[in-house]
Amino acid sequence: MNDSVINRIVEEALREDLGLGDITTDSIVPHEQQGEAKLLVKEDGVIAGMEIAAYVFYCVDTNWEMSFLKNEGDAVESGSVISNLKGSLGSILKSERTALNILQRMSGIATLTRKFVNAVEGTSAKITDTRKTAPGLRLLDKMAVQIGGGVNHRFGLDDMVLIKDNHIEAAGGIAIAIERCLAFLKERQLNIKVEVETRNLEEVKAALQFKGIHRIMLDNFSLEEMRQAVQLINHTVEVEASGKVNLDTVRAVAETGVDFISVGMFTHSPKALDISLDIC
Repeated sequence: MNDSVINRIVEEALREDLGLGDITTDSIVPHEQQGEAKLLVKEDGVIAGMEIAAYVFYCVDTNWEMSFLKNEGDAVESGSVISNLKGSLGSILKSERTALNILQRMSGIATLTRKFVNAVEGTSAKITDTRKTAPGLRLLDKMAVQIGGGVNHRFGLDDMVLIKDNHIEAAGGIAIAIERCLAFLKERQLNIKVEVETRNLEEVKAALQFKGIHRIMLDNFSLEEMRQAVQLINHTVEVEASGKVNLDTVRAVAETGVDFISVGMFTHSPKALDISLDIC
């Protein structure tokens, strides 16, 4: 499935950029003209998406050579050359923007993820992502989180239950929402994990009354409330902290004893890593 999704993403991205053809390149650079180019990182970061970028070039022209000087997940310094390309200059130029868009976005996500992972090093907390991804790019966004050292939360609405505040409001209360959900899963014999979002300690206590819950999310809890919730849950289920977590606060959150810390900014507003393609 992943290969087919990646194929679709790359094909649609190339179709969006190339349209009926690269008029500028076709008018200036003969297709048979051969040459070399390099991918150059212009700021410190973590590299992610090298293989996807290589596939972009391959989709445009199979007759080229690409050598990797860095691996996925490597930390790199500004000025580092991460790859060399050799082949048709026209094909390289036609692939450039699509390959860089993917490589820069994925590397930006991996870079930010790595900063959070490093910030909680030595604690038991794992850094995880959310579904706040760019439409159509969820697989690549979540791959980048993994490359940065984070773990993936659910990929979509069909692979895990997450009872959120709006579900609770619509049902008329947290107990009713959980009862309905567990009954639905039992009736259809669905063996999938169930997570419940809680907004206060009373909702944590309510969620703990039910067997079949795998994880409790503490949404926008204060540090003291998190510590109380962790003691209350006492390892009976997994605990996830969520809401307004940043690099300045994530270490303190991890030290409350939660198992997971979810961060939406990785994928909903990443800063692209500055990478360029230069013809040699």
